[in-house]
Amino acid sequence: MTPDLLQQGAQRVAEHAKLVSQATESGGRSAGYGRVVQDTAQVDVTHGRILYLEDVSVSFDGFKAINKLSLDIAPGELRCIIGPNGAGKTTMMDIITGKTRPDEGTVFFGSTIDLLRHNEPEIAQLGIGRKFQKPTVFEHLTVFENLELALKTPKGVKASMFFKLDSRQSDRLAEVLHTIHLQDSVRVQAGTLSHGQKQWLEIGMLLMQDPKLLLLDEPVAGMTDHETERTAELFLTLKGKHSLMVVEHDMSFIRTISDIVTVLCDGSVLAQGTLDQVQADERVIEVYLGR
Repeated sequence: MTPDLLQQGAQRVAEHAKLVSQATESGGRSAGYGRVVQDTAQVDVTHGRILYLEDVSVSFDGFKAINKLSLDIAPGELRCIIGPNGAGKTTMMDIITGKTRPDEGTVFFGSTIDLLRHNEPEIAQLGIGRKFQKPTVFEHLTVFENLELALKTPKGVKASMFFKLDSRQSDRLAEVLHTIHLQDSVRVQAGTLSHGQKQWLEIGMLLMQDPKLLLLDEPVAGMTDHETERTAELFLTLKGKHSLMVVEHDMSFIRTISDIVTVLCDGSVLAQGTLDQVQADERVIEVYLGR
């Protein structure tokens, strides 16, 4: 990494509170960022970025789903991603989580962990959690049991048979229950929860893994207005403690939670800035928002 980039990274950490003012149309720096190390126990964010993609491309049967995509996210940031269907939003998350391998480009978690060297389970262990649009919970188990299963503990047969919550784990579980607004439903069977509550439970299951970065795909789709409001409160609570990438189409929800919005189109960054800025961008209006 060059001295210039080190200096830029230090400046971005100092100016994290001014993220909106430093948003750029390209969504990232123009030079290489990461250096590979063998020890992946810690995520190095000393240069102000927890996720960094540079010139990432991938094609499927000749169709370029991602095209020279570059963006980066700061520690503790809540970034909203919008764009038309087929813009590459899901494929981008597939690449970050190891489900899809790009044809070219760089994907780093912090400044030292090359995500392209890891598979899906390894990436989850590194601290990246992903939630798909449809909630996936164990419907025949209680809310408590779902969260208990999600604890970051050995999952072997013997370990599972003799597992017992210690005081630290109990405190963590109680904390997550409060965070996801389900403390009054702890003994309720997950299958009887509302759609929104199931979404919160799945987010809680991710939180039990202590992720550093959460990828959330259309989290408020199908929710009632009240559930959407509570979800916005939840995300604002998580902001700062975790980094979040939220793919969503609900502009009211985005306005409530976002600092920076990135617009994808044809597999690359079309625009970036506050919601007001991107909504006023003629290119965004043309390809996504309409007139």
